[in-house]
Amino acid sequence: MAAVAGPRGARMSLLLSEIAVLFRRRRTWALLLALAAIPVLIAVAVRVSSAVPPGRGPAFLDRITQNGLFVAFTAMLVSVPLFLPLTVGVVAGDTIAGEANLGTLRYLLVAPAGRVRLLLVKYAGALAFCLAAPLSVAIAGAAIGAALFPVGPVTLLSGDVIQPPEAVLRLLLISAYLAVSLAGLSAIGLFLSTLTVVPVGAMAATVVLSVVSQVLDQLPQLEWLHPWLFSHYWLGFGDLLRQPVLWDSFASNALLQAGYVAVFGALAYGRFVTKDVLS
Repeated sequence: MAAVAGPRGARMSLLLSEIAVLFRRRRTWALLLALAAIPVLIAVAVRVSSAVPPGRGPAFLDRITQNGLFVAFTAMLVSVPLFLPLTVGVVAGDTIAGEANLGTLRYLLVAPAGRVRLLLVKYAGALAFCLAAPLSVAIAGAAIGAALFPVGPVTLLSGDVIQPPEAVLRLLLISAYLAVSLAGLSAIGLFLSTLTVVPVGAMAATVVLSVVSQVLDQLPQLEWLHPWLFSHYWLGFGDLLRQPVLWDSFASNALLQAGYVAVFGALAYGRFVTKDVLS
């Protein structure tokens, strides 16, 4: 039992250490605070301005003055195309390249971490950020919305009305949906991070690919390609705002992201296990 518990404890210790290091970094907190600032800016802008005409601006924007919880829904919708992929690209692109650039990668591998274990731990840390990022938007949005506007029952896209506690649960579901949505992008960033010792290059390439994927998804001439793009279902969380909840988009999104994780995880493994980092 001790022999089994030893390696298992070492793996858990490495994972907890990676997550602790990630969330102790000032850069990580700066990224999360930047995301949290989005709903704050939206709420303040709506508060100090005149009424928003229906149909103008992002979805749910005209409902904010009636119910502050819509600040969070609006902010999450606004964050999806650029801000969430940008922050995730920064974290994922830094996973391996950042350690190589600092010269600490060789020491991590000399300590009995192992390449495969280290790769998995680095990806797990990136996934933790994928969850923390949308949660930051949701929590900040709900908090500033409740502070500046009245909070009451929420009317869903299906026309049904739910109470605030259930609306908060829907926010958490959307956060989980977006975390799953960003898993594929994180795997791409992990792979790119194994190709270079310059983390900025991996970060930029990851963000550019997220933009390219979204642009391609808007071209009707490439409709055959759309279901294969990792960003295709990013905005499908509207199905979580119906009664009953429609899980089709969630399932399709999870399946697509799992495919990207498998492909780019395998590519990252193939590159990393053969990479010379000790010379």
